Amino acid sequence: MSNANALPSDPRALALTRRYFLNEFAGLSLGAIALRCLQSGAHASEPARTQDGGLPGLPHLPPKAKRVIFLTQSGGPSQIELFDEKPSLEKWAGTELPESVRQGQRLTTMTSGQKQLVMPARTKFLRHGQSGASLGEWLPHMASIVDDICLIKSMHTEQINHAPAMTFLLTGGQIPGRPSIGSWASYGLGSVNRNLPDYLVLISKMQRPSDQPLYDHYWGSGFLPSRFQGVKLRNSREPVLYLKDPAGLPRELRRSMLDGLRDLNTQHLAETGDPEISTRIRQYEMAYRMQTSIPELAEFNDEPESTFALYGAESRRPGSYAANCILARRLAERGVRFIQLFHPDWDHHSRLSSWCTARCRDTDQATAALIKDLKQRGMLEDTLVVWGGEFGRGVAGQGDWKSIEAGRDHHPRCFTMWMAGAGVQPGITHGSTDEFSYNVAENPVHVHDLQATILHQLGIDHERLTYRFQGRDFRLTDVHGRVVQEVLRT
Repeated sequence: MSNANALPSDPRALALTRRYFLNEFAGLSLGAIALRCLQSGAHASEPARTQDGGLPGLPHLPPKAKRVIFLTQSGGPSQIELFDEKPSLEKWAGTELPESVRQGQRLTTMTSGQKQLVMPARTKFLRHGQSGASLGEWLPHMASIVDDICLIKSMHTEQINHAPAMTFLLTGGQIPGRPSIGSWASYGLGSVNRNLPDYLVLISKMQRPSDQPLYDHYWGSGFLPSRFQGVKLRNSREPVLYLKDPAGLPRELRRSMLDGLRDLNTQHLAETGDPEISTRIRQYEMAYRMQTSIPELAEFNDEPESTFALYGAESRRPGSYAANCILARRLAERGVRFIQLFHPDWDHHSRLSSWCTARCRDTDQATAALIKDLKQRGMLEDTLVVWGGEFGRGVAGQGDWKSIEAGRDHHPRCFTMWMAGAGVQPGITHGSTDEFSYNVAENPVHVHDLQATILHQLGIDHERLTYRFQGRDFRLTDVHGRVVQEVLRT
């Protein structure tokens, strides 16, 4: 009589992780699972990798971008105040938004109980550069780079609340669990720098506490092996904790300890085939190399005074958006593939005139400085810079539209983002909205289209970069998305 509590003799069965069980065996019968284990082991073998750690056959096409810097403005910047000039709103001020424009579109619970009374822009617009692009007066520094950027005024998305909308923007799905765009880039292309992670995340250290959370899954690897997740650097003078060896520990002793761990992990990997053990080996080695690379990266002692003058006084404060922009340029110089900055608190349901101007002061000069800095170093040609948030703001005032306390609610139906460098046409505006900045009027660009275009500039065909999980092939753009060729140089 068999013992039902007996442990299996094959150690691979003991080491099977839930993630890889779901990935490899979803939809199979117990007999089919057993056969799969006998044929190929309990874990899927990882595909072969190129010298840079990328997948064979990638890039699919000649890349225009060697790297991406994604300036993520979390909270929904108001396109009505910053980018999408609508002078005709003055004649509609205080009147109810026509139903022919509203079309029964969803509102959040914060404004669904009030009349949708039109609030004109709280700022004036001016035209700039040879392109004649109009920007709100709260962005005086960004006005100086309008001939270097491509404004996309016809962005639209499907989610109306922050977390699902940001998750959708960065992972292609509104529910956490899918890989972020930086993880997809890292998985497909690898990195030319062995001393730094492929994907690094920088979060602004705000002057006042932020009530808007930034979740780890925004830069997570989802179902991809965990070594492809974004590595978040701390917004302080010590970007990575516990990187230094304890006092009195010689470096050669640290090396011998890691060699011993590597041997043990390699033996365990041979027994189980678990790719997460391979990730562990790589991450230990990466941490060892970062003991040298990170301190050198984070010290700005080699930056001339002209750099701090360009990026502004805040660039001397560790963790500020301006300091992170300098750090992003330094990472780009060192070959990091995907660099993502997060600046929160663009969620202006009230006091828009004061809070939105504050966020502009945080970011405007440093953003423009980054473009100018990359350009003067000859790096803008192969660096793709993306600026934007998860959605825009609605035309109706939240609260009393006449009051200084008024704000704007979330609006996913149209908003503005911009791109620069790496084969993007400079000095153009793509797409437009109706006279209320409420609906896209021409040339709509969906979030999946933006994702497809970013990957395309990296040399990736978004339809061909897939990963099999739970019985189906997943991709960043799901089953949607097209490359927005109209914003690219031919």
